[in-house]
Amino acid sequence: MLVQMPIFIGLYWMIFLSVELRQAPWLGWISDLSRPDPWYVLPVMMAATMWFQTKLNPAPTDPMQAQMMKIMPLVFSVMFFFFPSGLVLYYVVNNLLTIAQQWHINRRMRMGFAGAAPTVEVLDKEPAAKGGKGKKK
Repeated sequence: MLVQMPIFIGLYWMIFLSVELRQAPWLGWISDLSRPDPWYVLPVMMAATMWFQTKLNPAPTDPMQAQMMKIMPLVFSVMFFFFPSGLVLYYVVNNLLTIAQQWHINRRMRMGFAGAAPTVEVLDKEPAAKGGKGKKK
């Protein structure tokens, strides 16, 4: 999240101050990406994808951190009710990509591919001759 913050803040100001995006229709109910979602569909989708994303991740060992992970989708959705819908759309798409990535990682872990050690074969040594004495000259 810390790495995404400069992109998040830059995208917020770009969408908020961009004259070209004002009154530019997008899909369905969203007629302006620089204004908040009028029906709050995107913030609810963001909260749902964020909650699902926390369920896919391994449970934290610290109980305080576990409690924060449960509360964070609700807090972020309340904050995102007033953000431009383009920014909320960015966050929803980012959550969906993260969910797909975590699902793929979890699937590979269940199949046993991630922890398997590679097999090593020595190909540059000559096999010992029969009888155990090595090569005859």
